[in-house]
Amino acid sequence: MGRTGDKGQVWMLPRTAVIIDVGHGGVDGGASYGTMLEKDINLAIASKLYLLLQSKGIPAVMNRTGDYALSDENNWQRTRSRHRKDLAQRQQLTKEIGSELLVSLHVNSAKSSRKRGPLVLHQNTGESALLAFCLQDALNRQQQTSAYPRLGKPFYLLRRVDQPSVIVEMGFISNAEDRNMLTNPVRQTEIAQAILSGIRHYKWISH
Repeated sequence: MGRTGDKGQVWMLPRTAVIIDVGHGGVDGGASYGTMLEKDINLAIASKLYLLLQSKGIPAVMNRTGDYALSDENNWQRTRSRHRKDLAQRQQLTKEIGSELLVSLHVNSAKSSRKRGPLVLHQNTGESALLAFCLQDALNRQQQTSAYPRLGKPFYLLRRVDQPSVIVEMGFISNAEDRNMLTNPVRQTEIAQAILSGIRHYKWISH
């Protein structure tokens, strides 16, 4: 698939195995605690995951490589909702970039500061559920938790994306232990390594 530029030339969009959907960005900071913002955590871990995937020979692309909102790139949808334009732009990118699967990185938050640990949400398909199980298992082992993946039925991205896709809530910014993990570069790499392990396990089973 390609696009035609202003001068008529066609440039090819990258073919990739994994789309790393970097949650939030720009004016949309996501969950927060003090000056800590989810959008920054998502980008830091996504960047580490991208490098790890590439090092293992798994082609990947990040749909956000800096602090900006994807809604700013959506000039085709008529809506005043920045959030809806952001989600629609993410969905559109999955159509334009050939991929096997999409992993959307996020950080959770709760009123109770005791809630902690990862949670993977999946589509209502066998492939997505398998991917979620592999990722949840790897993250549970990394964080010493025992959660089960869940169906993410109300989430726009999971309902609209065709390829196997999951939302990975990597931990709770509202929990002190998780917060320290999510903002520590060494621990961020551990999270990225766990996600890589889950993706490789999924690819091994499914192929």
